[in-house]
Amino acid sequence: MGAGREVTISLDGVRDKNVMQLKKLNTALFPVRYNDKYYADALASGEFTKLVIFSMLFAALAVRFSTDFQAYYSDICVGSIACRLEKKESGNICVYIMTLGVLAPYRGLGIGTKLLNHVLDLCSKQNISEVYLHVQTNNEEAINFYKKFGFEITDTIQNYYTNITPPDCYVVTKFITQPQAKK
Repeated sequence: MGAGREVTISLDGVRDKNVMQLKKLNTALFPVRYNDKYYADALASGEFTKLVIFSMLFAALAVRFSTDFQAYYSDICVGSIACRLEKKESGNICVYIMTLGVLAPYRGLGIGTKLLNHVLDLCSKQNISEVYLHVQTNNEEAINFYKKFGFEITDTIQNYYTNITPPDCYVVTKFITQPQAKK
């Protein structure tokens, strides 16, 4: 008897028809409840907001007197990144990462990295030179994750969060150097 399994991780855009998946993930992942403006901003950001679809094809092959093949296909939404495009006083556009999260059983598989790299690649292609987010000051795992990608703590905001402890956050920023045009 043989068995096999094929795993794929793909990014899917957030649209009106699947925004409920983002809402469910946010409820499972974050201690904060997000309002309608958050979801409107996520939808408006287009390619900057993605869901992660974890697909697994299980196949079992049994051989005795006959051949029996069974396949089970499972698409599970396991993570997301939601961004907002903001215009700075200078007129330049920057990206604010509203949320990035992966369900606990799927962490360590490179999903968060895939999501963040997707946004950083878009920023490079669109000449966006700044990406930032807020991280709760005691969230060492998240702080270390972003530092691996060149983000740095650029500010601390006291009492940023309500109803969670500690209420303080860091502003974590990555400045992306755009390649100079050849003369």
